[in-house]
Amino acid sequence: MGDKQSEPDTDFYGDKPLPHSNGIGLSASGLSNDRRKLLDLINRLHSTGVQIDMDLPMIAVIGVQSAGKSSLIEAISGVTLPRSLGTCTRCPTECRLSQSNQPWKCVVSLRFITNALGQPLGQVRNENFGDTITDKADVEDRVRRAQHAILNPDKLASTYLTGTLASEERGLSFSQNCVCLAISGPEVADLSFCDLPGLIATAGQSGDASDVELIRTLVSSYIEKPSCVILSTVACETDFEIQGAHDLAKKLDPQGTRTVGVLTKPDRIPPGEEYRWMEFIKDERERLINGWYCVKQPDARSLKDGLTWEGARKRENDYFMTQPWTSLSPMYQSHLRTSNLTARLSAILSELIASRLPGIHQELYNLINGTDVELRKLPKAPSADAAGEVLEVVNGFTRALSRRLEGTPDEDGLLQKIRPTQNKFKRAIRATAPEFFPFGKGETSEVSSVPDFIANEEDDDLTPNSKRPAQSPSESSEKTIYVEDVLARAQKARTRELPDNYPFVVQKEYIMQCIDQWHIPALSFFDSVYEILKEDLESIVGEHFGNLGRGALQHSISVTVKDHLDSCAKKTRQHIEWLLEVEKSPNTLNVHYYSDYKDKFLSFYKGRRNDQSHGNTLENLRSFRSVQGFPTTFESAVNKAISGLSDMGISGINPADLAKLLPVDPMEPALVIMAGVRAYFQVSYKRFADIIPMAVDHDLVLGLEKGIQKAIIEDLQLTGPDAQERCRLLLQEQSSIRVRREELERKRERLNTAKEEIRHLGF
Repeated sequence: MGDKQSEPDTDFYGDKPLPHSNGIGLSASGLSNDRRKLLDLINRLHSTGVQIDMDLPMIAVIGVQSAGKSSLIEAISGVTLPRSLGTCTRCPTECRLSQSNQPWKCVVSLRFITNALGQPLGQVRNENFGDTITDKADVEDRVRRAQHAILNPDKLASTYLTGTLASEERGLSFSQNCVCLAISGPEVADLSFCDLPGLIATAGQSGDASDVELIRTLVSSYIEKPSCVILSTVACETDFEIQGAHDLAKKLDPQGTRTVGVLTKPDRIPPGEEYRWMEFIKDERERLINGWYCVKQPDARSLKDGLTWEGARKRENDYFMTQPWTSLSPMYQSHLRTSNLTARLSAILSELIASRLPGIHQELYNLINGTDVELRKLPKAPSADAAGEVLEVVNGFTRALSRRLEGTPDEDGLLQKIRPTQNKFKRAIRATAPEFFPFGKGETSEVSSVPDFIANEEDDDLTPNSKRPAQSPSESSEKTIYVEDVLARAQKARTRELPDNYPFVVQKEYIMQCIDQWHIPALSFFDSVYEILKEDLESIVGEHFGNLGRGALQHSISVTVKDHLDSCAKKTRQHIEWLLEVEKSPNTLNVHYYSDYKDKFLSFYKGRRNDQSHGNTLENLRSFRSVQGFPTTFESAVNKAISGLSDMGISGINPADLAKLLPVDPMEPALVIMAGVRAYFQVSYKRFADIIPMAVDHDLVLGLEKGIQKAIIEDLQLTGPDAQERCRLLLQEQSSIRVRREELERKRERLNTAKEEIRHLGF
């Protein structure tokens, strides 16, 4: 590799060799107090486990097996790590180095982020592993035991602190849980990094084939994060192209902005081929923003011979004082030696922490708020007082139901849903009105479709003055009742009555024809309200009980409420049937309305017939006006008739009075019957159209509230000596919800812990 040069014994970090005895890095004078606070903060944040939820600045050391990672870690940390049985590569090892005025010490702890099955714990568990170490010679054995504890999570970790370790005990092949070393002392670097298991190409004879991908996935999970500085170690004894660790780094950091390359084992380079590797250092090959560094660590024989750490550093410095390394320009010579690498890593990590801190602070608040939102979406956790909680929810349900049944000014309120069915029912009853036709079969006439007084008070779709042709025999509906049929039916019903009297049974039969049609609309209205109530109740029950337990409470409440609704519905239906029976005995004390309607309908029927028989004569008499000049023939006739009556001593006669001289209508008895039936229908249908909705509202809608709370308490047995246990079972929630809540609560706890660490930073 070249002869040793006579140049000064320097390492390009200072003007003279650094007298490190416990590790290589920046001393207290090399880092400001604020930078040390930042590094301490990130270390504490990692201890909270918040790195599970967010991207924290860190350095991850990667490489293939036998790339010299372990030797590099030892050089930086100043402690010896276990090498036997490959245990040092089977789990991550986190090193937190910090300069301190206190004597050197090392605290070993275990960080568990998964359980024995490899499933996330949710809340990171940190366990101290043994007492604080004050002698560097004890670190190797303690770390080896810690690795055994990590790889055998089903056993108590403390059992591995003493006794002989069984070499055949393998435990897990690899683990995401890590061994943590917190090293501090006067000459210790201010640096933190994580040594990841080395990538392997095959599992080996005794390994598991899945280990290859498991390690790759584990390493990727660290270095894929944007705030992870990748320390990629490449051994110079093997072709660069077949060392897959750097390929993985390039895949996840294609621009090379956060990767630092490290060439190890330069003493294994065949003579004359040094230039191929020096191209990396000179930024001519595999260019990286932070460049490539080269370090030399002692080989296994030197370590076996008892080479000290100080001796190793001296040999490294002497090695790089030889050709061809001394031929590099001063700028690139600063990329040689472990001390220069450590100095650069310290600067990179500190700058990264400083730049990321504001973002970390905001991310924490966003994550906390998001976690709180997710927790609020989950059902309320079961209370210790299960019976009290159930009773409280039941009380809230009955209060909400009471407000709903009483009526709320909402667009989708219960009464707003029922109102259309009430209007539909009223129209259906009104549509059963008898269709009396004051003309004979086959006659047609322009008649008003609805009497003006009916159209006005019933808000019909037809205007009061709308006209339609009278139905001809071929057009009439089956419901049309002709005046001649009414008279014939009345004549047949006579028994011992006087000639101008007809039995009431005729009117009653026509009335019953209408009332018999009320049964279907009444029960249809009842069924509609029942369905609306049932659907509304299901919604309210779901709103109050849907998020409690596994659904047992909601199901029990639904059954009880449905039974109570059916009980109210049964009573309501019986009431409706009773009201229908009552209507089958025509009667009214509303004499004034009945008489008024009868007079109006009789006038309407008579008027229509007179208009048909004497239409022009009546119209002319009603509109007669005496005019000057030559009278028409009709006017002369009217004047002559009035004059003749005057000569007979009948004075004060108006032209309109002459209409009274028209012959009596032979159908007048039938018209009287028609008017009476039609008048009674108006009185009774309005009464029935009111009383049925009122009965349904009283018995079914408002009646639902009566006794429902008592029914729930009794059916679910919410009181008594066993109430607590029954309610506990009713509130027992789904395991998935419980697990999710516990995960979120643990997440919130570690996020809040991390937030407090930042808040007490002291800047």
